[in-house]
Amino acid sequence: MDDDEGARGRRRRATPTKGDRRERAILDAAEQQLAADGYDAMTVATIAQAAGITRGALYFYFGSKNEVLAALVERTVTRLRAEIDGADDGVPPENAVREGIAWTARMWREHGTVMRAAVELSPSVPAVEKLWRSAVVALTDTMRGVAERAGVPAGPGPHDAAAVVAALVWMTERAFYQATATGGSADETAATLTHVWLTTLGLPVDAGSRQGA
Repeated sequence: MDDDEGARGRRRRATPTKGDRRERAILDAAEQQLAADGYDAMTVATIAQAAGITRGALYFYFGSKNEVLAALVERTVTRLRAEIDGADDGVPPENAVREGIAWTARMWREHGTVMRAAVELSPSVPAVEKLWRSAVVALTDTMRGVAERAGVPAGPGPHDAAAVVAALVWMTERAFYQATATGGSADETAATLTHVWLTTLGLPVDAGSRQGA
C-alpha cells in the first residue's frame, strides 16, 4: 500500500462511524435527561426513549444506566483534562493557573450536572469513582508541574508542590460543586479560586486576575 492509500485509510478510520454517532446521541440524551430530571428518574428505558432508540438497541452499547453515566463522566473529564493540559502549553505559570481555572469554570457551567453526579455517585458507583479520581490525579500532576515552575519545591513533604497542589485541586472541585449545586456563580468562584491559587503558589495577582478567571 502506498502513502496516499495509507492516508486515505487513516482518514476513513478517523470519520465517526454510525455506531460512534449512535453512542454520542445516547450520551447527549442522557446528559439532557440528567439535567432535566435527575439521576434517580433516569432508567435505561427513559434514556433510550430520549435518544430515539429501543431499549434493546441501547443495551448494544451500554449494559446499564450506570454504564451510561460512567461513559458520560469519562467524556466530560477527558475534555477537561485536555483543556487543562493545553492551558500549560509553555505559558508562564500564572497564565497557566488563570487559564486552567477558566476552563474548569467553563466545564462546570456547561457540564455541571454531569460533574455533580460524578462527585455525588463516586462513593456508590465504582466505575464513576475510578474515572473521577483518575481525572483529579491527572489534573494534580499537570498543575504540580506548574507549581514547580513557579518555584514551589518538588518533593514528598507537606509543603512541597505535590501536596500543596493536591489540596488546591480538591478545594477547587468542592468550591465549584458547591457553587453550581446551590445556584452560585461559577465566575465569582473562579475569581476567588484564581486568587487563592496565585497567592498560594507565590505568583503575581494583578487587577485582571482579581476580576475573573
